[in-house]
Amino acid sequence: MLLPLVILQRLLHREIQAVFLIITRNSQLTIGLFSVLFFPGVFLHELSHFLMAKILRVRTHGFSLIPQSLSNGRLQMGHVETEQTDIFRDSLIGLSPLIAGTLFVAYAGIYQMQLQTLWDVLRNGQMQLFWMGLGLLPSAQDFYLWFYLTFAISSAMLPSESDRHAWLPLGLWAAVLLAMAALSGAGAWMLENLAPLLNNFLNSVALLLGLSNALHVVLIIPFFLIHRLLVYIMQVDVK
Repeated sequence: MLLPLVILQRLLHREIQAVFLIITRNSQLTIGLFSVLFFPGVFLHELSHFLMAKILRVRTHGFSLIPQSLSNGRLQMGHVETEQTDIFRDSLIGLSPLIAGTLFVAYAGIYQMQLQTLWDVLRNGQMQLFWMGLGLLPSAQDFYLWFYLTFAISSAMLPSESDRHAWLPLGLWAAVLLAMAALSGAGAWMLENLAPLLNNFLNSVALLLGLSNALHVVLIIPFFLIHRLLVYIMQVDVK
């Protein structure tokens, strides 16, 4: 579920930027509009970095929500500068936006938009009841607000390349420790006691990431159609 989210996020961001740029014909205004649209997600992303660093007693040197164009052509929506520390703390600081974003998606989706009920109905094969519930969703209190916040936050919660710099060495250490535990005879105990807990946790995370994927698919379609319509009307496109 994580890999499709990465792909869908990039596709959706590209379509939104293309629509804004065709309409405004101004790259700086496009960046401004794009930043405003995703501000809740960017704010939570950078705030989670900042708070995790403070919890782990890692010094921070700056907190910015001002978008900047990078030399490689990519857009940096915000940043928090932290001092480099051990791979465990660096990994947690880098992972914090995904943790915070997933928790928000869980709260908004399950408690505010009641999507867990829809999922249970769909899983039980009650298609008529599912489509009825889907049609009633927009009538829920503050549905569009929670839909927007869930979209904006889930679309900005993926860790950036710099956030992931400590993941590889930490993953290697974890693999070595797991192999040592298995070789020492703890494999059967881990399969019996740890594997079910890990499986339940990963199933829950997959469900929340699946919800984020669904939101992106729902929004990619109209933005793609608007993009194509603008290209047809204005006879101009962006690459």
